[in-house]
Amino acid sequence: MTVPVLNLSPGDAPFTESPAKSYTMPARFYFDPAIYELEKSAIFYRSWWYAGHKSQLASPGCFVTTKVHDQNVFVVRARDGELKGFYNVCQHRGHELLSGSGRTNVITCPYHAWAYDFEGTLRSARHTDRIKGFKACDFALKPVRVEEMCGLVFVNLDMDATPFAEQATGLEAEIRRYCPAVDDMVFAQRDTYDVASNWKVLIDNFLECYHCHTAHKDFVDLVDMESYRSRTCGIYSSHCSGAARTTQSSAYVFEKGDVDFGYAGWFVWPNLTIWIYPGEPNISTLQMIPDGPDRTIEHQDWFIPTPTPSAQLRDAMVYQKDVLQPEDIALCESVQKGLKSRGYNQGRFVVDEELSELSEHAVHHFQKLVVEALGADLDPASASAAAAAPAGTGA
Repeated sequence: MTVPVLNLSPGDAPFTESPAKSYTMPARFYFDPAIYELEKSAIFYRSWWYAGHKSQLASPGCFVTTKVHDQNVFVVRARDGELKGFYNVCQHRGHELLSGSGRTNVITCPYHAWAYDFEGTLRSARHTDRIKGFKACDFALKPVRVEEMCGLVFVNLDMDATPFAEQATGLEAEIRRYCPAVDDMVFAQRDTYDVASNWKVLIDNFLECYHCHTAHKDFVDLVDMESYRSRTCGIYSSHCSGAARTTQSSAYVFEKGDVDFGYAGWFVWPNLTIWIYPGEPNISTLQMIPDGPDRTIEHQDWFIPTPTPSAQLRDAMVYQKDVLQPEDIALCESVQKGLKSRGYNQGRFVVDEELSELSEHAVHHFQKLVVEALGADLDPASASAAAAAPAGTGA
């Protein structure tokens, strides 16, 4: 069924294949409730979703829970060492089985005590031995896909989804280049932010440094902006710079680590960003979780060599939490207000031939993924070409 808000509307300029020629997505894509609802099934129920870290699943029985919109799932370390993922719901009357994260010997429903093993098999259900024809095998937990990359654990509700590694070819190698000790990282802390902005505004903001000189003076002092480049590839994009301008920046003070660089970041479709700061080994994730058309919950998880950060890593974490995040949140909340203005609908991507640190081509890459996932028709030229193409050929 066609959703009218997805089509080119009067007053819309085209969203095209070329970022240098394209206008941005129309403003309604950031606040229309119909689009927000469509995103659930078209994007999130079929994409790889960050669920946690292997250090939180260190031994059999360790589990983490996460919600993909309204779909509650959990990942558990099975007795054979494998990671298993399931919908977090008892097959008796629908009560949620687990909450938060932790460790258990058996997965027991708090409602009627139906119990499951780590393979999702129903092992105990009181009084069901008196039910004729009752078969425990008919009430196993429903599985979800699970994959791990650099210690990060992902789930996918689509059992037929293309493997994460195939969709993000090259990402793991890039992360290991900037953090060779990534396999030794452990969970340290989670910082949470409630932002009055659509999730896509936050992603757009991450994907360009056109705003960095005006909005992030400490970040610009930390990062060598002349070497900062954004590169797009499949379902991810990288945003990295060369050697830091100084180890005594106004952001924080550090000593050079295993790799000499100023900053490395990645966007992973649909709603995850990965950060590595210079200095001692570290990696963090910042996940943008939609909480309505105009609101997003952000979780930033930090992974470092030990659960307790060193003084240098603590300074980096404080800078992120107390300086950079508030700067970005203020920008994005203002953009969300502006997108509803009757005086705005679309802008242009600022893209240069060199794809410099100021270029917004990675924003176009993300918005193109959104447009394609939703099946939106925003380019009359491509639609005309498709209509004119002979039968049996592609446009």
